[in-house]
Amino acid sequence: MSDIAERILYEDNHIIIINKNAGEIVQGDKTGDVPLSEKIKEFLKEKYQKPGNVFCGVIHRLDRPVSGIVIFAKTSKGLARMNELIKNREIKKIYCTIVEGKLEKKEDFLRHFLHKNEKLNKSFVVSEEKNGQLAELHYKVIKELQFYSIVEVELLTGRHHQIRVQLSTIGNAIKGDVKYGGKRPNRDLSISLHARSIEFTHPISKKQISISAPFPKNDLWKEIDNKEPISQ
Repeated sequence: MSDIAERILYEDNHIIIINKNAGEIVQGDKTGDVPLSEKIKEFLKEKYQKPGNVFCGVIHRLDRPVSGIVIFAKTSKGLARMNELIKNREIKKIYCTIVEGKLEKKEDFLRHFLHKNEKLNKSFVVSEEKNGQLAELHYKVIKELQFYSIVEVELLTGRHHQIRVQLSTIGNAIKGDVKYGGKRPNRDLSISLHARSIEFTHPISKKQISISAPFPKNDLWKEIDNKEPISQ
């Protein structure tokens, strides 16, 4: 059996929440690598000794080099109801990221219009007139290091590469994210962006779900536990 069992953050009859490793793909792509969705299917098949195909619906995705919380549906009902929550922005998503340099403002609301270039698999800030998609987030700096800052981000919209392009646009590329202006790649080819926590009302049981994913063991994440205040 894979290490999926050790990475389950929450599971019930309808959904399963996993702490994704950087480098994993959430669903199949042209690389042919085994996606997290297939690993979960195999895990569920073995755990519950299910014959035939096992259902595992992809509710949302994280970019390959990003770590943290991903929700999957175990039933079609769970998938449909969770998709409604996503559509209506009823899921609170908090990310933590390590960015290059110090941010001019310690806390701010960012609003841009983004256009995705399919060929480059990259998003760009455009003027509203160019039919960009509205992208909004709120951030606050939680720790300043010598060359980097650790930033908490609340994602208010879910656009392609949104956090990556918006932070790069204000001059603070994510550590390791050479695609969006990072100075150098991380050794493991991850980028220092982690889907840290998620909150929502379960669309079927109506329970309040509040989940946090442990930080990766590598990189500068350990600095978060050192609670020295940031300089104002």
